[in-house]
Amino acid sequence: MIKKIDHIGIAVKSIEEASKFYEDVLGQKVVGIETLSSENLRTAFIKIGDIDIELLEATSSDSPVAKFIEKKGEGIQHIALEVDDIEASLEKLKSKGIRLIDEAPKTGAGGSKIAFVHPKSTNGVLLELCQR
Repeated sequence: MIKKIDHIGIAVKSIEEASKFYEDVLGQKVVGIETLSSENLRTAFIKIGDIDIELLEATSSDSPVAKFIEKKGEGIQHIALEVDDIEASLEKLKSKGIRLIDEAPKTGAGGSKIAFVHPKSTNGVLLELCQR
């Protein structure tokens, strides 16, 4: 079911401000800045080996990322796991009684299919399933 960790999502107040650390200090290039209007979100990716860091910036005060930052401050918001077949993965999780945030996949950054698993079923970790 799981191929690998695809990316780690980090909630930030400003992609431009946060990217300075990754570019100026770590020497990594920020690429793929994209606005997802349906999610009230801007994203940017930083490739580190085989795993990406995804910077998440809210574009609305009622977005999940804005609410996360309000409650917990900036920091790791989710871990994304790459799967071969997201629909089959969701069905398998549902059959095991796992609580899902998304019953069906939606379109994420870069056109990938994504769906979130509720942290109450994963020991407090927001998991994203991702099919590229």
